[in-house]
Amino acid sequence: MKGLNAKWKDLPDYIIGITKEIWEDRGVGTLNHYYAPDIPVRSPMGVAVGNQATIAATMATINEFPDRELLGEDVIWSGNEDDGFLSSHRLLTKATHTRDGQFGPATGKPWVVRVIADCAVKNDTIYDEWLIRDYGGIVRQLGMDPREYAAGLIEKEGGPGNAKPAFTPAIDVQGDYKGTGNDNQWGQRYADILTRIMDKDFTAINRNLDRAVIGEYAGAQTSIGREGSMAFWVGLRSSFPNAIFKIHHQIGMDADMLSPRAAIRWSLDGVHEGWGSFGAPTGAPVHVMGMCHAEFGPWGLRREFALYDEIAVWKQILMGAA
Repeated sequence: MKGLNAKWKDLPDYIIGITKEIWEDRGVGTLNHYYAPDIPVRSPMGVAVGNQATIAATMATINEFPDRELLGEDVIWSGNEDDGFLSSHRLLTKATHTRDGQFGPATGKPWVVRVIADCAVKNDTIYDEWLIRDYGGIVRQLGMDPREYAAGLIEKEGGPGNAKPAFTPAIDVQGDYKGTGNDNQWGQRYADILTRIMDKDFTAINRNLDRAVIGEYAGAQTSIGREGSMAFWVGLRSSFPNAIFKIHHQIGMDADMLSPRAAIRWSLDGVHEGWGSFGAPTGAPVHVMGMCHAEFGPWGLRREFALYDEIAVWKQILMGAA
């Protein structure tokens, strides 16, 4: 594929291959090649600029979780060889908390969560990135409560007035990727479903999701059937009932021996003013960065993967309500 090293047969092979090379094979130094020197990496916890920040974070993670594996589940992508690509990469990552680090003293507990990373790629280099890991899912499996963990982070960082801010559009930086995805029918179909849900038309779940839908949701929660999907989306939306929903990037695909599928990056911007997944309303301003993958079958949406970062949301609520 033009623009990529000849050892990669296509874009998914490149994305899955370099992920293993960097994190599992300990080729951390290859980030100097695979990541642009001034790459912006946005996650719900903030923005890091430059590959050196990624290298430092990678080494810290490897130290705390030396047996960590990153298993590529899917790469949903758009773009072309001349203009470059946008890869939405979904990983199942697992590890054991065997050393002290970001998550405190080693607990010896195993965890399994999903990660979705949207990466803009051109000429063998990733130059723009958006990333959500299921931070709350890790915390829960290590025996901690997401709200309490977020409160502890704020305290460690100097209290509400000094703690590092979570990601909001106000602190975003302009990257070089300007695309919005493609106009494939499956991306449009999923975008329509999410838009209806965020418009409080929750009947869209019963109309569009397979009765046997499997949901993989933030907090390392798995549900089977529409009831779990309903609880996830209603819980989120009712916490921020008047927040503005926006789709930032949308891809649809029907290829690679897989079901028709879609990848959507979205946000909710508003105020914590309703009872829902985040408890009693506080009036705190909150920005939710979200990413979803979906797979379709003959009876509707059959698998849904929806991530946001519970810790980043709790951090905004606790800091904004202080």
